[in-house]
Amino acid sequence: MNSLERVVLALQHKEADRVPIYPLLNSVARKVVDATYADLALDPEICAKAYIKMTEDYDLDVICTLTDLSVEASDFGGAKIIYDDEEAAYPDHNDRLLKGPEDYAKIKPIDVNNAKRMQDHLKLCKLLVDAKAETTPIVAFVFGPLGIVSMLRGQQEMFMDLCLYPDQVKAAVEAVTDTLIEYVDKIMETGVHAVMFDTLFASQSILSKEMWDEFEGPAIERLAKHVHDKGCMVMIHNCGNGIYFDVQIKRMKPEAISFLHAPDDCKDMQECKEKYGDVTTLIGCIDPGITKSGSVDDVVAEAKRDIDTFAKGGGFILSTGCEYPSSLDFEKAEAIINVGKTYGKYDK
Repeated sequence: MNSLERVVLALQHKEADRVPIYPLLNSVARKVVDATYADLALDPEICAKAYIKMTEDYDLDVICTLTDLSVEASDFGGAKIIYDDEEAAYPDHNDRLLKGPEDYAKIKPIDVNNAKRMQDHLKLCKLLVDAKAETTPIVAFVFGPLGIVSMLRGQQEMFMDLCLYPDQVKAAVEAVTDTLIEYVDKIMETGVHAVMFDTLFASQSILSKEMWDEFEGPAIERLAKHVHDKGCMVMIHNCGNGIYFDVQIKRMKPEAISFLHAPDDCKDMQECKEKYGDVTTLIGCIDPGITKSGSVDDVVAEAKRDIDTFAKGGGFILSTGCEYPSSLDFEKAEAIINVGKTYGKYDK
């Protein structure tokens, strides 16, 4: 059974030969081709080479195109992005594109054909599809519209503006969403199997459920419906504490959710499985903090815990709840993979 067949069964809530294995080995992949963070961000051929080699060397079941959260924001109005060799690309915090609430009006839909980093991401998707799509699911990673606006304004400033200048923020979110509609069209044309939207603020750790639903809910619903209408799968990534499964499922009807913490309406992960295990495929949820600070035995225990909690009946993909720490070597990643291949077998 190849990875595509294995993941398809998981998405159908059926038991395959074992649980699919999908630790988010993204930025750390630069190490297998001796590249830098900047290389991954700015050179789609290097990035594709890294992700392909990582997938083949470690026998991973999914490739996700996450590089950093600045991809889409960098193409709006000349936003200044810092590309560093040792950390993920990020906006220049001292020179935001949106310096005040009056600047939201600067955000207009842009032509994706002239958007350099989005074009680079499209090239990355196509390279991965051409190389691996027959046997491995390719999941395109897209930052949600409210997250993109926050990259242009700054999170703290935008949170204040949600209260003081809500109409201006909503107009910017709408303009970004118009662009993302065109963007995901082009992503889907590359042949990816799914689009994964990062809904960063849809959790108790950041915004109230009502506020998230007001400011991003309609936009993300529009995007998810557009992807579904074109025959492609929708996935969510959100590593916030108290993630809002209920409103996101209502808005997006995702085939899968990648998460770290239990949803806000569940007391623990077992209740999450009971409440949502038949509704969507669950991807997670090994804590990257444990992966970074704990022992190999700690990581193995986390992986076994998640398999025990979520695997029965399918509908589960073993993963880290957020990106695997790029400062680490591959010892703990290998431990996760080995647990999935042995302890994660359904016929054991």
